[in-house]
Amino acid sequence: MESSRATTRRHLSTSPFKPREPKPIKTFEVGDRVSHDKEGMGRISAVEGTHAVVVDLGGGKLLRVLAPFDKLHTL
Repeated sequence: MESSRATTRRHLSTSPFKPREPKPIKTFEVGDRVSHDKEGMGRISAVEGTHAVVVDLGGGKLLRVLAPFDKLHTL
C-alpha cells in the first residue's frame, strides 16, 4: 500500500473542468499586526524572504510561521 504524497495533479487538456488557480502568497512587513488561528494576536518581528516570518506574541514568546501562511491573517 502506497502512502499518499502531497503533490499537485496535472491538468489534462481533455478535462471538462477548469484548472485550479494557485492561491497568491501573502506578504508581510516588519511591524504588521497579525492574528494566528491558534496562538492569537501578535506583531511581525522578522521576515525571512517569502519562506517564513517570525511573530512576536508578547511575553517573550516568538513563533516562526512558514509559507503559505494559511493560519496567519493581517489586522
